[in-house]
Amino acid sequence: MLSPQTEAQLKKVGRRIAELRQGAELTQEQLAAKLKITLKYLQRVEAGRHNLSVDSLVRFSRALKAEPKALFEEPRTLMVNVGRPRKRVP
Repeated sequence: MLSPQTEAQLKKVGRRIAELRQGAELTQEQLAAKLKITLKYLQRVEAGRHNLSVDSLVRFSRALKAEPKALFEEPRTLMVNVGRPRKRVP
């Protein structure tokens, strides 16, 4: 069982991964394919429901072209966007 502080940090890291992914203009499907993980696993990570290893954190940071420490920065928001992103109009 994880402490409340650890659970809170996992949610922040997950949200930060989602922010970096969105900033890189990647869908969850694209990032999952790049990391060779399932979409379900990525969704659990972004929701803060999976305790990542150091190796996984490094893999995520590389795929997102960010320093590992960027995953621990305070997220801009703790809200997770639900659903598909809106299509861009050219």
